[in-house]
Amino acid sequence: MGTENAREIRAANAAYRADFGDKGRLSHHPTRAFAVVTCMDCRLDPAKFAGLAEGDAHVIRNAGGRVTEDVIRSLLISHKRLGTTEWFVIQHTDCGMQSFTNEEAQEQFAADTGSPEAYYMDFMPIRGTIEESVVRDVRRLRLHPLVPPEIIIHGYIYDVETGHLALSEEANKIGAARV
Repeated sequence: MGTENAREIRAANAAYRADFGDKGRLSHHPTRAFAVVTCMDCRLDPAKFAGLAEGDAHVIRNAGGRVTEDVIRSLLISHKRLGTTEWFVIQHTDCGMQSFTNEEAQEQFAADTGSPEAYYMDFMPIRGTIEESVVRDVRRLRLHPLVPPEIIIHGYIYDVETGHLALSEEANKIGAARV
């Protein structure tokens, strides 16, 4: 029993398992020693736009590809426990996180659910341009007291219309290793 989507996922998984091979032996230490933070937008496929195979990198996704406390926690573990030495913050054009304010999201969720919990949440919408957001988030990482100075932090913007991954020069300057 289940939805059509659930049936399709189970069928796809059966096909995947049939050709799984020795992937069960992959290390949880990424072979390319980097982590990617990007948006959950369904138009982004980090494996394809960054040329990743299973086992290559840690990929952390959330709404907007924002550097939240949980992302920082994950990146710190990725570095200290699993050996990554570079981090990539990749946001994208035409992001839905630019289409509302935090207050609008809080009001909508409070009205839809009847719960005041929405007023305690920061939905972290993107203010300003995507370039400004990438720069802010890379700066947040670089200035975080738990982020080691030797970590290289890159900032990129993915164009959803062309597939181009554009370097943010300002974010990269901020994210350069400080050793």
